[in-house]
Amino acid sequence: MMRKLVYYVAASVDGYIADRNGDFSDFPQRPDTLKELFARYPETCPVHVMEALGVAGEARRFDAVIMGRRTHQPALDAGLLLDGGYPHLAQYVVTHEPLPPSSSGYRIDRDPAGFITHLKRQSGKDIWLCGGGNLAAQLLDEIDEIQIKVNPILLGEGIPLIRGSKAPLPLLLVESEQLPGGIVLNTYRSPKA
Repeated sequence: MMRKLVYYVAASVDGYIADRNGDFSDFPQRPDTLKELFARYPETCPVHVMEALGVAGEARRFDAVIMGRRTHQPALDAGLLLDGGYPHLAQYVVTHEPLPPSSSGYRIDRDPAGFITHLKRQSGKDIWLCGGGNLAAQLLDEIDEIQIKVNPILLGEGIPLIRGSKAPLPLLLVESEQLPGGIVLNTYRSPKA
């Protein structure tokens, strides 16, 4: 069975994953919501807050994460220069800029869609597309599933879920769950998946 690329991301009701400066701190981060989300996918908790949040456990769904440089920047800002926010996963950062050396992170500087096609053919768990909107647009044809944590807030402007998508892409809603804090987790699949 081939691995899936899953865009698992938080967004506002109006479809923004962060404000125009890349800040997502306006999204509610209640402890009961975080507990529910990290119980589902403990591997998606950044390493620098795992202990504080009491998150432990084996990876349930993902063993790799791919993100753009702006999504990776908070890990760099937190001083996680060597291994980023997710050293327990294979980390791929799509950027033309240099990155600090890492034992678990890799820089992808060209053809991210071709890279994902190759990665999906390798054995392993699913691949988490962590963000952002530009990278999601580049990988749109490779995304098999989108899980959106819809936060009960309108941002009005910011970084869209998918920036500059090519054309309408029909999706199938396969599940919608109410989570603590008024968050709704919607799971969509591509008809091709």
